[in-house]
Amino acid sequence: MQNIGVFKTPTEITYGPNSLKEVKNIIDKQGFKNALIVTDPGINKTGLTDKLIKHVKHINYDIYYECKPNPTVKNCNDALEKLKAINADVVIAIGGGSSIDVAKAVALLATNGGKIESYEGIDTFENGLLPLIAIPTTAGTASEVTSFTVITDEEREYKFTIGGVKISPKWAVVDPVLTLTLPPNVTAATGLDALVHAIESYTSKMANPITKALAREAIRKISRNLRQAVYNGDTLKYRDEMLMGSLLAGLAFNNTRLGNCHALSHPISAIYGVPHGVANAVLIPHVMEFNMKAVPELFADIALDMGENLEGLTMMEKAQKAVDSVRRLAKDVGIPETFESFGIDEQNIKKMTEDALLSGNIKVNPRITTYDDVVELYKKAIGGAK
Repeated sequence: MQNIGVFKTPTEITYGPNSLKEVKNIIDKQGFKNALIVTDPGINKTGLTDKLIKHVKHINYDIYYECKPNPTVKNCNDALEKLKAINADVVIAIGGGSSIDVAKAVALLATNGGKIESYEGIDTFENGLLPLIAIPTTAGTASEVTSFTVITDEEREYKFTIGGVKISPKWAVVDPVLTLTLPPNVTAATGLDALVHAIESYTSKMANPITKALAREAIRKISRNLRQAVYNGDTLKYRDEMLMGSLLAGLAFNNTRLGNCHALSHPISAIYGVPHGVANAVLIPHVMEFNMKAVPELFADIALDMGENLEGLTMMEKAQKAVDSVRRLAKDVGIPETFESFGIDEQNIKKMTEDALLSGNIKVNPRITTYDDVVELYKKAIGGAK
């Protein structure tokens, strides 16, 4: 008998096409009067913010539009000023993980005060968030159901994580229709991010039968629909499968944490501004090759879920098929093989390695990882570094 331990799903999830209308029902049921909407310039241009406003216009609201792709401390502070100005009693995030992460941080500051940087770590704050409704517009981060927020401190060129059950949104409204306008390049990057979530959750030292089932179904959905979502993105069927895959992966890794790929990707994004999904997509084949020697049977499962023919292969050959399949998928959707185009300087590898090793994800990675291991993984991924 396997010990499952604790499985956390603190967020109430509404899923389905055109479920955006549920936002008004939540507002009315809870009696909210003043809302801060948190989003980014790209989402605003698509008209998705206007769709949300139709369900919010009966109460007082203001909008913070300026979330960056790798959201910053300044984003959090500026949004907090808007929240205070209208005395918001609810925060509504619409966008990708960046907008939702800023909304989490602002909702935390609204009830706990202080500086967002001071809350790095797990369970570092006492009071629960101001009520938060999270509405994802990408099939990627699953921040709408996770108990983490990741913020970039630009002064330190450092990404820090705040975690704990209390930082989860109260409600997630997950509507695949909202992802139909997602550009192909963003669809590719966020989709690979979701796949990495599933892979790292499945192979995590904290995985259990529930998280493994969620992660494997996520791998199947994402790997078999990402190409179509990138190149035929106006088809709801593919968007629906991708968004559900992202959601399942989020529910899984929210209970298992992740692994080396996410630990290494954060410094790359913090220092060089590489989009989070791209950073993970470039790193994951190298991390998988590193990890598969420790748990080849798990990587064989991943290969099978990605549709690979494993007949007659040894266990290590099956595991390698998983790596090859991920590489092929990333290439097919236009993800670069290395970080060469981002101008990474090899002299920064020391700082990136030190920052990566601060991540709790290293501790649950399936293979024990040393300083030198991280350096080697970075060298393999950076390509034509300066």
